[in-house]
Amino acid sequence: MNSIRSALARAILSPNPRLLWARHYAASAGGTQPESVAAEMVRYALGGDRPRSSPEEAMRILEQGASNLQGGGEGSAEAVGMIMLAMSTLLYRSGRRQDAMEKLKATQQVAPSAAFRVAAWEATMGLSMEAYQDINTSVSPDDLVDLSIKDDNMKWSNQDHLKSRVNAIKGLIALINGETESALFFDGYKDPFAGVGNEHTENAVLSYGEYLHCVGDYPLATQMYERVLETTSMEDMSGNVLAACNMATEEVSLGATCSYGQLLSHSGKFSEAEDYLTRALKKAEEQFGANHPKVGIVLTCVARMYKLKAKSEGSSSIMVQEVSKYLLFLF
Repeated sequence: MNSIRSALARAILSPNPRLLWARHYAASAGGTQPESVAAEMVRYALGGDRPRSSPEEAMRILEQGASNLQGGGEGSAEAVGMIMLAMSTLLYRSGRRQDAMEKLKATQQVAPSAAFRVAAWEATMGLSMEAYQDINTSVSPDDLVDLSIKDDNMKWSNQDHLKSRVNAIKGLIALINGETESALFFDGYKDPFAGVGNEHTENAVLSYGEYLHCVGDYPLATQMYERVLETTSMEDMSGNVLAACNMATEEVSLGATCSYGQLLSHSGKFSEAEDYLTRALKKAEEQFGANHPKVGIVLTCVARMYKLKAKSEGSSSIMVQEVSKYLLFLF
């Protein structure tokens, strides 16, 4: 309870927070007092403050916050939505993927605006892809929301940044499924950088970069990866309150770092590739722990990079030495 009161006190005493995450949210949601309180609690619970709170303590803070802010007037619905998204992220980080998906489903049902509904849908699709579940690319956020709560203010189809996020996820799903028409979802991406760092579209740009990478357009893929990395490096990682689970900013940063390392490896730039993949390994270990599957994925990318390097240099001894060094991280 002391931690909850401390988090609330900091938010109440800072009605006009100057942190980057607060500016981002205020620009899109009005920055009411309940939202400021919720954003402070989310930042605390997800590790924006040090020392990092335990998952159990963090969940208690978020549950208490949601209870206290429920029905509190202007901005309270948005505040609760922010907290629910954060709760799903916390559940995901704790290895409770199914519970995280249930929390996202609940968020979709009470979403106060289209932006929240898209964020919850985006995260749900992300978890489904991670679990290798079959996904129907024709599904949209509106298909998952109770028709009884829809009104004219809930429409999202005329908001370009939300459409970009939805289409990018559909394109990524199609790409994973080996469907060549995935390009259609990225059609019209005339300025994919427009919303980066402002409308939480880093995921969309990363997905587009991955598509370009897969089809061999390395120069443009490089631009996408570099822009995402530039943007996420300037953000308070705990502050993207309109993204959740493996679509949260920390995950985007990790994904872009690893993907860029792979692209550099495929381009024969092994020294730079090693640098980025080492960064990705460090990020994964810090965020999830040394024995998490994501660490294994990055290590696999490292091993492949050294295999390509050894092949290009006509030497297998380099590969054996370097891969062995990185495999030590597993033990």
